[in-house]
Amino acid sequence: MNDLHIGPAAAADLSAVLDFWKTAAEGTSISDDLAGVERLHARDPQALLLARRGGELVGTVIAGFDGWRCHLYRLAVHPGHRRQGIGGALLAAAEERFVALGGRRGDAMVLDRNERAHRVWDAAGYGPEEQWTRWVKPLGGPTR
Repeated sequence: MNDLHIGPAAAADLSAVLDFWKTAAEGTSISDDLAGVERLHARDPQALLLARRGGELVGTVIAGFDGWRCHLYRLAVHPGHRRQGIGGALLAAAEERFVALGGRRGDAMVLDRNERAHRVWDAAGYGPEEQWTRWVKPLGGPTR
């Protein structure tokens, strides 16, 4: 896997990332549009990590740190490149980023229905916390 390169996305990558998520990511987010990803990149240009093999985008993870907590989103590996250690390499890069920033614990948003993802996160040492439920409210529009 020495031909795998992981690094932060450039502004020019953002449209390709959105297209990539349509193929590789499970589910969608309210922020899955160019304006949302541009805001992420403008606020923290190092947060969106891309994995490339031979110049081809093969994986992503968002490693966001708000100064207090380390949040992981959008871990996605292209279906044709799964089970090759790319997800683990992305998580290792995200965790290195968090440690360098002073983070102490990472948490991940994982869809309940995504059994494949559960196995990946479990193998990487993450587990669900049964005492928590995520509460959300879309901003700027109807609440339900």
